[in-house]
Amino acid sequence: MSNPRKTFHLNAFLMGVGHHEAAWRHPRTREHQVLEVGHFQELGRIAERGKLDSVFFADGLAVGPRIKRNALAVFEPITLLAAIATATEHVGLIATASTSYNEPFNLARKFASLDHISGGRAGWNIVTSGSEDEAFNFGFDAIPEHARRYERAEEFVDVAVQLWDSWESDAVVLDPETGVFADPDRVHTLDYRGERFRVRGPLNSPRSPQGRPLLVQAGSSESGKEFAARHAEAVFTAQRTLAEGQAFYRDLKSRLPKYGRSADELKVLPGLVPFIAGTEAEARALEQEFTDLISPDYALRQLSGLLGVDLTEHALDAPLPPLPPESEIEGGKSRFTLVKELAEKEELTVRQLIGKLGGGRGHRTLAGTPEQIADDLQTWFEQGAADGFNIMPPYLPGGLEDFVDQVVPILQQRGLFRTDYTATTLRGHYGLAPVESQFAPVRTQATA
Repeated sequence: MSNPRKTFHLNAFLMGVGHHEAAWRHPRTREHQVLEVGHFQELGRIAERGKLDSVFFADGLAVGPRIKRNALAVFEPITLLAAIATATEHVGLIATASTSYNEPFNLARKFASLDHISGGRAGWNIVTSGSEDEAFNFGFDAIPEHARRYERAEEFVDVAVQLWDSWESDAVVLDPETGVFADPDRVHTLDYRGERFRVRGPLNSPRSPQGRPLLVQAGSSESGKEFAARHAEAVFTAQRTLAEGQAFYRDLKSRLPKYGRSADELKVLPGLVPFIAGTEAEARALEQEFTDLISPDYALRQLSGLLGVDLTEHALDAPLPPLPPESEIEGGKSRFTLVKELAEKEELTVRQLIGKLGGGRGHRTLAGTPEQIADDLQTWFEQGAADGFNIMPPYLPGGLEDFVDQVVPILQQRGLFRTDYTATTLRGHYGLAPVESQFAPVRTQATA
């Protein structure tokens, strides 16, 4: 397997017909494809053509302010990735799923199933869900408190891991002559009783090819970083400058030793929205075409929810009004801080701010030639701000095709990215080994 610090990782973050909120209105996309599973299967094949580590789908559990002006994420991501698994052979498949509005048993079973269906390519992006609209759909009158959400997430992941571990890798016997399907000594009940969950187990799905899915996390608050340091094997993050990326990278990696982990056990992948063209001027003009299609009423509702202030009647060409302190934000704390600091540092009007957020909701946007995009990625990697990148094409499928067919070959020529797959599982793509059941050595010691 390649040295992880000579080559980096690439994940394609896929969303509808593009990450830009106006992508579905642009002539480079076909808006009806948001409703077609074949569109997403083709995206998986494009990513695989580029030898990308994985594709990833975010998820939300409410309509929110999108319904009039912005295309919904139509498909539940684990279901969608099962369909993509049948159309691909190598690329990893990462789905977002909430610990706030699921139960460990059901979710562990779904990811085990996806891992079996795909031959070991499943990953779980662990989120705690921070929108009020989501809370309303699950019987809450408000967003559960930020700290409490992470406490639930900690226990949730612990239970899910035990459920995946409840089957040892050699538990399935499948001997028709003796009539033995599985060895009961290698299948374990949990009898788990915690503060929030009671789960007997075992999981009703045998151990999957990876042992458990790749664990991914995307929060950058203090709680989020501690959670990532303990559990995550890849982190999707939004850092807008090289210095901010370097600081986040050092901070997160420095937290690993307290959990008995080394730096190479967690990959940091900042997000990037690339507008690619033959010249920088053409790329900037393309970006402006998308910006010009933003619907201000939609963008203001999105920004209002993010910042905890009603901006729907606020003047577009005025600066932001006074914002609440971060301590009062129960939704996405790290994204609140990012947007607040962006507006203040660049002294942006609301109109300018929604223009900058339209491509990737706070993630870095870069317009340039394939060589300029490759140069930028190389700089961030070599200067200690990233182990790879979460590529967020502003429009699909064209934006992904441009990256795969024009940028990836440059990275390969420079020795920064693989020229072919060398592993068969998602964990393997990220340089990680399959995970053995925590119960296996216990059983071995007991029978020795």
